[in-house]
Amino acid sequence: MTNSQRLAELGIELPDVVAPLAAYVPAVRTGNLVYTAGQLPIQAGELLATGKVGAEISPEQGNELARVCGLNALAAVHALVGIDSVVRIIKVTGFVASAAGFSGQPGVVNGASELFGEIFGEAGAHARSAVGVSELPRNAPVEVEIIAEIA
Repeated sequence: MTNSQRLAELGIELPDVVAPLAAYVPAVRTGNLVYTAGQLPIQAGELLATGKVGAEISPEQGNELARVCGLNALAAVHALVGIDSVVRIIKVTGFVASAAGFSGQPGVVNGASELFGEIFGEAGAHARSAVGVSELPRNAPVEVEIIAEIA
């Protein structure tokens, strides 16, 4: 089964690529790897939420927002090389704008990690960092970037 077929089976549509907010491109290929820029939880051109996880944003909301970030990262990969060329998700880095004392970053970033597992199965198992930060662009609660191996 191709990655496109798996997405269709799951009822998941990749969104349009989010336009860069500054001087960078959404994804870059080098050899058989694609690196994405950090992706915010933007849907249809709108940031879905603002604030810090553990204050204005619940961990559960943060998890859902991380899933949107993951979809946006896959959209960037797809626009560059096509989703069916993805062999494996190698690395996920998630940044969580965290309220003082919030330490649940791994659970938030699971929103993206679990998405990759749903779509790619074992090939979605990846190395990961889940980092708490004080601020993210546009006051976003979460940002996700990935490295994908391609055929």
